[in-house]
Amino acid sequence: MARLERPGGAPPQLVTASAGNHGRALAAAAETFRLPLIVFTPADAPKTKLEAIRRHGAELRADGRDYDDAERRAKAFATDAGAAFISPYNDADVIAGAATVALEIFEDAPGTDALVVPIGGGGLISGVATVAKAIEARTEVIGVEADVSCAFQTSVRAGRLVEIVPGATLADGLGGNPDPETITFAFIQRLVDRIVTVSEDDLSAAIAGLAATEHLVAEGAGAAGAAALVGKRIDVRGRHVAVIVSGGNIDRARLASLLSNDASQSAE
Repeated sequence: MARLERPGGAPPQLVTASAGNHGRALAAAAETFRLPLIVFTPADAPKTKLEAIRRHGAELRADGRDYDDAERRAKAFATDAGAAFISPYNDADVIAGAATVALEIFEDAPGTDALVVPIGGGGLISGVATVAKAIEARTEVIGVEADVSCAFQTSVRAGRLVEIVPGATLADGLGGNPDPETITFAFIQRLVDRIVTVSEDDLSAAIAGLAATEHLVAEGAGAAGAAALVGKRIDVRGRHVAVIVSGGNIDRARLASLLSNDASQSAE
């Protein structure tokens, strides 16, 4: 990998916005290549994500009102400082990286005829859908958003990007509006067959269910695909379906609370 440099040999300043996971991944990459990185996040981002960003040595600015505010601050800072802004979704290389998920799925399960994919900014589903349709055009690609923050479902129905007022959700990685100039909307319009939404109860049940039955720790955004099955938002009977679980960075206290509530409800 060629090393980018500023005039005078200084490494380039990198900037990103993140609900947590992208910031953590980029922080790990920046640490490896010894590049300075500033990560802007919402003030209420999960502590487990924020602590991981700090451990990798990135400068953390966790003072955004929400993800939309954090992204605006990051882009403005990058412009003012002449830094490189790396979007967690509106970036061709990020989308290409996400596409490898679909390659692995079809290598391991070539009979897959439907993919269930969480949608935040749309980078993951853009890459996954591109590969899925290239390998088998009849593969159904189903996106999943939170009921309270469904920017892409709303926008696809309108035929244009529509700004929504996102609500608070367990799936913090899926909340907020995409960049008005995002390249992911065109991918979603062209390649995603449908988008469903899930409730907070669906998300809670999916997180608890994955832990109890699969021994898999998933955060809200990561469990969104499973939540679509739990909430019967899609019918997968008789099909070969792959559900992407895209993250496990959930605060310990929140996970314990969800598991406790699930156990209490099961006992009733």
